[in-house]
Amino acid sequence: MKGKIGVTSENLFPIIKKFLYSDHDIFLREIVSNAVDASQKLKTLASAGKYSEQIDELKVRVTLDKTQKTLTVSDNGIGMTAEEVEKYINQIAFSGANEFLEKYKNDANAIIGHFGLGFYSSFMVSEEVEIITKSYQKDSKAVRWVCDGSPEYMMEETEKEQTGTDIIMHLNSDSMEFLEENRISELLNKYCKFLPVPVIFGKKKEWKDGKYEDTETDNQINDVAPAWTKKPVDLKEEDYNKFYSQLYPMADEPLFNIHLNVDYPFNLTGILYFPKLKNNFEVQKNKIQLYSNQVFVTDSVEGIVPEFLTLLHGVLDSPDIPLNVSRSYLQNDSNVRKISSHITKKVADRLQEIFKEKRAELEEKWSDLKLFIEYGMLTDEKFYEKALKFFFFTNTEKKLFTWDEYKALIEGNQTDKNKKLVYLYATNVEAQFSFIEAAKSKGYDVLLMDDVLATPLLNHFEQKYPESHFVRVDADVAEKLIVKEDADEPHLTAEEKNELSPIFQSVIPKERGQFIIDFQNLGAEGAPMVITQNEFMRRMKDMSKMQAGMSFYGEMPDSYNLVVNLSHPLVKKVLDEKETQLKGKLTKFKAELSKLNDQKASLEKLKEGKKEEEIPQEEKDLLNETKENISKIEASKREKLEGFGSGNPLANQLVDLAFLANNMLKGEALANFVKRSIELIK
Repeated sequence: MKGKIGVTSENLFPIIKKFLYSDHDIFLREIVSNAVDASQKLKTLASAGKYSEQIDELKVRVTLDKTQKTLTVSDNGIGMTAEEVEKYINQIAFSGANEFLEKYKNDANAIIGHFGLGFYSSFMVSEEVEIITKSYQKDSKAVRWVCDGSPEYMMEETEKEQTGTDIIMHLNSDSMEFLEENRISELLNKYCKFLPVPVIFGKKKEWKDGKYEDTETDNQINDVAPAWTKKPVDLKEEDYNKFYSQLYPMADEPLFNIHLNVDYPFNLTGILYFPKLKNNFEVQKNKIQLYSNQVFVTDSVEGIVPEFLTLLHGVLDSPDIPLNVSRSYLQNDSNVRKISSHITKKVADRLQEIFKEKRAELEEKWSDLKLFIEYGMLTDEKFYEKALKFFFFTNTEKKLFTWDEYKALIEGNQTDKNKKLVYLYATNVEAQFSFIEAAKSKGYDVLLMDDVLATPLLNHFEQKYPESHFVRVDADVAEKLIVKEDADEPHLTAEEKNELSPIFQSVIPKERGQFIIDFQNLGAEGAPMVITQNEFMRRMKDMSKMQAGMSFYGEMPDSYNLVVNLSHPLVKKVLDEKETQLKGKLTKFKAELSKLNDQKASLEKLKEGKKEEEIPQEEKDLLNETKENISKIEASKREKLEGFGSGNPLANQLVDLAFLANNMLKGEALANFVKRSIELIK
């Protein structure tokens, strides 16, 4: 019997063959999945008493024949009669088929999955496909069907001893790779390793006489009852870890697991694992495998589950997830969105459960787990609300606190004059040691926030809790980190500041960044000089490294404050030396500037009440000349002060000590410091 397939095949086959240039290897998944379906249908009939033969040996076999250039998938399942072949293979006559094909001609995957055309994916790799099938029904005749990818097919009766179906694919010249044993093993392992019916590919091998040889034992490539299909009560911790090793043979042991088992309002099973995350967690993505009835769908789940959940590893399986549709379809599917939301809740609930029942275990694993939690809190509002209950702060003494516990610890001593609670933190205990110790000497506690998400996380906390403020310990001197009352500022006039700033500014090389000189009374026991960095600017620069659109801050030079302690004896000594060496010159500058400033004031007074054109030109010229003379004298004065500072060993030593305390003294500057230290000690 000959005939034509019941759809405009000129449209169908070119679309299917399009896979030759994309995911054409999914043909094997489709054909093997159909064989598994046929086997399961026979099981269902047997359990309903409609089939009485033995079904214990139901299997799917995949066979290569390099001589004939064929790849065959065989099952001993339900089989088909001639009428069923006509109905299911020949009559692809669904409503509006041609219009649908035209609409989706660039997305063959959608067609195959949406209308159950998995069998036709075999034509992606075949120049001819044979079906030899025999129905389970009593006295049914075996049927052979052949098609070369054109609209015509041939169907005839044939001989077949066993119930079931053989799909024989005569591979085309572009698909010879599928005659290689390693290639088929790779695909079966990718798509079929957890199918519920045994899938056999060749024989198990053993090493003998310097090479691998086939044994008599069938090589079953799949686990028909993987851990996620079992009830949690039937599994122990070692079973979960064994399954994780099965999924990821080279991975470290996971931290925790979540066993999902939902049957309403959708069906979902699976096991998700918390892996040990590295600081660069990007490499850990694409480790969740998505299945539909134990058939692999994808491991690219971004957009299908919330972004932070892509850091988890494991398996999700739901018959409500379409097997063969595009990712864009999955992302917009209502069932997928419900599943995604439910998983977020289950993850949060599981962590809350561990926190309540095994807090010590959670604390022990927190350093490996915190990046995942922080990422979730930053990207998923519902997760944030739940996670705040089990999120841990870690302080510089490695003690862990929940949000509420830490608030209770610090609110008595770390509330400023504006009633804001100040959370002090460090990002590097070693580099910021002196600042941490200074804060502790005030009775303050200091958090350690040293991971890649620390800056966006504390920004997030401040948005949620406006009455709280996070300040890094090196953002200011310890006395001003938490301002509890208006402090006495050093009584320096603008003139005095202008006279002192150049001394220390001259010591700082320009390549070290921009420095503002600040003067404070920190007590005789305080450090002579301290380098701080403005919290806002530093935080904006940190964020610019992570976020597009903030490059303005990233391109700005680093900005610091050099705080000079006017109460320290060594600073006083520098200032005394300045007076000794420059007193005569400074007095002369002061007298000249006083005279010129008086002259300037008088000339400006003459301008009062006059229009520009009413002012005599000689007065304008004299005023401009006076201003120029003032600028020249101030420049000369500054030059003298800078010359004193740059040539003063003690001023240089004090500035370098401040740089050294901030781990900012390196290379030649460090060598000069050591050399100068020896000279000063002599």
